[in-house]
Amino acid sequence: MKPLLLGVLGCSLVLAVQALYSASDDVIELTQSNFNREVIQSDSLWLVEFYAPWCGHCRNLAPDWKKAATALKGIVKVGAVDADQHKSLGGQYGVRGFPTIKIFGANKNKPEEYQGGRSSQAIVDGAMNALRNLVKERLSGRSGGSDYKQQSGGGGGSSGGNKKDVVELTDDNFDKLVLDSDDVWLVEFFAPWCGHCKNLEPEWAAAATAVKEQTKGKVRLGAVDATVHQGVSSRYGIRGFPTIKIFRKGEEPEDYQGGRTRGDIIEKALDLFSDNAPPPELLEILSEDVLKKTCEDSQLCIIAVLPHILDTGAAGRNSYLDVMMKMAEKYKKKMWGWLWTEAGAQMELESSLGIGGFGYPAMAAINTRKMKFALLRGSFSETGIHEFLRELSVGRGSTATLGGGVMPKLHTVEPWDGKDGQLPVEEDYDLSDVELDDFKDEL
Repeated sequence: MKPLLLGVLGCSLVLAVQALYSASDDVIELTQSNFNREVIQSDSLWLVEFYAPWCGHCRNLAPDWKKAATALKGIVKVGAVDADQHKSLGGQYGVRGFPTIKIFGANKNKPEEYQGGRSSQAIVDGAMNALRNLVKERLSGRSGGSDYKQQSGGGGGSSGGNKKDVVELTDDNFDKLVLDSDDVWLVEFFAPWCGHCKNLEPEWAAAATAVKEQTKGKVRLGAVDATVHQGVSSRYGIRGFPTIKIFRKGEEPEDYQGGRTRGDIIEKALDLFSDNAPPPELLEILSEDVLKKTCEDSQLCIIAVLPHILDTGAAGRNSYLDVMMKMAEKYKKKMWGWLWTEAGAQMELESSLGIGGFGYPAMAAINTRKMKFALLRGSFSETGIHEFLRELSVGRGSTATLGGGVMPKLHTVEPWDGKDGQLPVEEDYDLSDVELDDFKDEL
């Protein structure tokens, strides 16, 4: 059986769904309720696995993860999160496939992705390298603990961490920053004396930093001291604290009804971002840079190889591109990359995907981080592509290694001009000086 893509291609569904770790293991079980206390507020280095009990790769990793945890006991903390059960916690850290391993080191709020091997020895080696880096950072004077500290006064408007990512909103700047903005805003109305506001503050601040990074600033978190800025607070009928409202340009604000942990807040913010985000851009592969930038920024790249323009004309090509754009819109919450090329323009790429010279239009989903790909076996239609991508989304489908595990060479080509193709112009020959009688004997 071919190996499955790690990530959204990562795990096949199995019937057994029991937990992978028990109290007798040295792996520390992490949940939504204890994660902040155990990991974020800890001075220790943590390796955390986000897994799903039904995930085949997770089950294969479990023995080595336990062995590594035992070897690192008292040196590095090793934990595991059932992200199938604690979805908001996985969403908080951008977990999209299983197993995902993250290193929580000097800056607990910006964990690093573990990229090493999955054997117990490789995991231990990776942990010790991370530990050495943490010690070096501390020797250089940089903090190794949590960046988030509750500000004096306990107001929900204070910002956690080194960056003030919770925007302080007032009667004077509210309309300009929030109502006139194209961004989506989650706004907390608080009172400094409110106990629930003080409890929310570190969660709100941590969520603000994560949301700003994951949405590239398209979703913002703000806070209004309702005891000071009574004009904007009375405008929206604020009567209890904390009250959280969602603001989208041109729409009436709506009440936030979700949970109050950073994971809950981040999950809602990412849903808002996805709902309001435009579909990803569909780009022609004109150079290596186009593919590299698009695919490195995305967990999956969906690449189509379309027939030569002489075979379809502009109308035929545009019909294929329309199908792709509809699918990009349908799956925009996945934030995948979408690319296309003309048959024959990138032959090394076609060869690495096993397409090569026939079967156009063709489509592949590529995970460049793991150098794996899956091919569309059905029709190049909305129905066929939807079924293909839906299977990938739930971890099913046959996959293979991309061209020996390395990216193929790509060529720089001219962009399609949007027009029908032109046949090559044949060279005219002047036969006026040729004596046809010279050929009679040969005929």
